[in-house]
Amino acid sequence: MNKDLLDKDVISLNSKKGLMNLLRPEQPNFKNAVRRVKYEKDMESLQASMIQMQNWVIFNNKRVIILYEGRDAAGKGGAIRRCSEHLNPRSMRIVALPKPTEIERGQWYFQRYVSQLPGPGEIVFFDRSWYNRAVVEPVNGFCTEEEYTRFMNEVSSFEDMLVNDGIILLKFYFSISKAEQKDRFERIKKDPLKVWKMSPVDEHAQDLWGEYTNYKLKMLERTDTDNSPWHIIKADRKTRARIECIEKILHAIQGRLQVDGSELSG
Repeated sequence: MNKDLLDKDVISLNSKKGLMNLLRPEQPNFKNAVRRVKYEKDMESLQASMIQMQNWVIFNNKRVIILYEGRDAAGKGGAIRRCSEHLNPRSMRIVALPKPTEIERGQWYFQRYVSQLPGPGEIVFFDRSWYNRAVVEPVNGFCTEEEYTRFMNEVSSFEDMLVNDGIILLKFYFSISKAEQKDRFERIKKDPLKVWKMSPVDEHAQDLWGEYTNYKLKMLERTDTDNSPWHIIKADRKTRARIECIEKILHAIQGRLQVDGSELSG
């Protein structure tokens, strides 16, 4: 037995989850197993709080948007799954829009996102959002300079309209290092269950790292407002990023409860 383990750590391993983590395919590692058990315990508690939060949203007919941005392979999808997996699916949606159709390209840019906004008592998770035009599109030449400039001039006003109409808008940016993105790409390519995640855009992400950084910084600087601030999540460590994201969601909603004078209960 590892001498660095505390008695409480040994006790945590003496459980179904503890033994499962201890007997994972890789070589047994007591510290990693303890860390994993703690993560799962913390996650279970936070997910229970997410259920309570959703009950409040439903009961009070609130409308909530939680959008996730970040580089390719930053862990946005995994974080959304942990946030939403135990929520009532009848009052929650995950939106991950494909590239615009010919008709959508001829419409007002925000139009296809407006059609996805939450109704009363609903939470909508955006796996990427209208901020495609702030980073991905200009970096890869999918929009003109005029379209990009117009978006940057209009997006904060668009979000002000949403917030002023009563929508709770939370914006998360998942930040990873270049080395971590490279490692994740390599693992995705080797995983037959995840290889579908790699796209032609992903293939060039490492080569265009500097350009992504430039547009990312401009986006964060210009669109981090009092009405709709950005929450930056350091995402090189997925488990920590997922925990932090849910904690920030619950903290932000708790702040709204204090303003509204209502309570969060199951």
